[in-house]
Amino acid sequence: MIEYLRNNADTVWLALQEHVYLALLPVLFGFLIALPIGYLGVRFPALYHPLINTCGVLYSIPSLALFVFLPVVLGTKVLSPVNVVVALTIYTVALLARTVADGLRSVDPVVVQAATAMGYRRVRRLTGVELPMALPVILAGLRVATVSNISLVSVGALIGIGGLGQLFTRGFQLFYIEPILVGIVLSVLLAGLADLIIVLVQRAVTPWTRAV
Repeated sequence: MIEYLRNNADTVWLALQEHVYLALLPVLFGFLIALPIGYLGVRFPALYHPLINTCGVLYSIPSLALFVFLPVVLGTKVLSPVNVVVALTIYTVALLARTVADGLRSVDPVVVQAATAMGYRRVRRLTGVELPMALPVILAGLRVATVSNISLVSVGALIGIGGLGQLFTRGFQLFYIEPILVGIVLSVLLAGLADLIIVLVQRAVTPWTRAV
């Protein structure tokens, strides 16, 4: 495996860069989209259960089928990375919209009432009180979504896109185990690193959750 890395360092590095881009960009887009959707599910309780059900249906769509179907809807080429980014953004929204809603619902109503009594208007109360209190739940969902995306990107290799997944397909095609092992190890390390970064961010922005 070490010898394969030495001989194919440029190929592996480019695959890793593509994997990071395809996995993390949808996390950013999905998070920004899920925040207002999750808030609406809390602001209007009648929307909560339809939101949960819709997210469940979206997340149950097989990833490969979605990768193949999206070019028809978006008008993109089959080999365009946009298809993977959009598909993983959909999965991220499906995971995080419910997490955001559940996080906001977990905030103690007494705290919300106290903030209102202190003169906090709706937007200030949301950004200054409710979202910070909901962050532990939201970031836990973000960890799941990030690791899930890093895993799902590899599926895109079956249609010619997929970062480290290309090492898997190359290894299977050539009956060569080294690129498969390299792809697995780097995928696991990337997922572990991303998860660790989110944990460290969570500890930094939610110091009140640390055990005394």
